[in-house]
Amino acid sequence: MADNTQEKIGEGLIRIGAISREQVEEILKLQKQGDDRLFGEIAIALGYIDDKAIEKYLKSKGL
Repeated sequence: MADNTQEKIGEGLIRIGAISREQVEEILKLQKQGDDRLFGEIAIALGYIDDKAIEKYLKSKGL
């Protein structure tokens, strides 16, 4: 199994099929423009992911 301890949440969500690369780029753009919310908070607010996607992501990391 690959070591994904340093994996960014966006990459992890792409890996598990919960979000697209374009959606990740949109969230990162918002953060660069001054949105100080966490990546996951923005993704949920935009409707890109839900709690189940977060749970799946955390399980995929063994957490």
